[in-house]
Amino acid sequence: MQYGTTRGPRAGGPRRSGGGGASVTRSMNLTTAQILARFDSGPTTGVFTDGSCSGNPGPGGWGAVYVRDGVVLAQEWGEDPATTNNRMEFTAMIAGLRFLGPAEEVDVYSDSALVVNTLTQWAKGWERNGWRRRDGEVKNLELVREAYDLARERPLAHIQWIRAHDGSRWNEYADSLSTAYQRAEV
Repeated sequence: MQYGTTRGPRAGGPRRSGGGGASVTRSMNLTTAQILARFDSGPTTGVFTDGSCSGNPGPGGWGAVYVRDGVVLAQEWGEDPATTNNRMEFTAMIAGLRFLGPAEEVDVYSDSALVVNTLTQWAKGWERNGWRRRDGEVKNLELVREAYDLARERPLAHIQWIRAHDGSRWNEYADSLSTAYQRAEV
């Protein structure tokens, strides 16, 4: 897996699941600079995470950005030549949670209901049951466990769902990072 990172203030695709409805950006594959020029709605502080995949399985990417009052504090992105959308969504969440210290109170956004529900509802029971679901194994268990451990170590991080492709600036930005592997420019 390859990845990139930027820390400190910084100015400036095809999607799979998680959005639905009337999409503003589902088919655009915009750069981060284009996102910043085009969108200004949504939360201005938080950690925003997203994963993508061209085909499922297929090549994919992930992105996470930590923003305070509209200023990028940290961002990371990466790619995997053979992966799934869910793996990239969990990888993005792991990167986003790593931005935070244990005492930071911050909203952490994902447009993946699977990731949000896993970390806020299901993982506790799976852990109690030896990391098994009622109907079998937990898929992507190593990523689920890592994300769950990071979330528990950061009890003030509020993991929540955000609608995909509705024009929310920083969620669109995270999406742009996750699809950067498809472009020559981040």
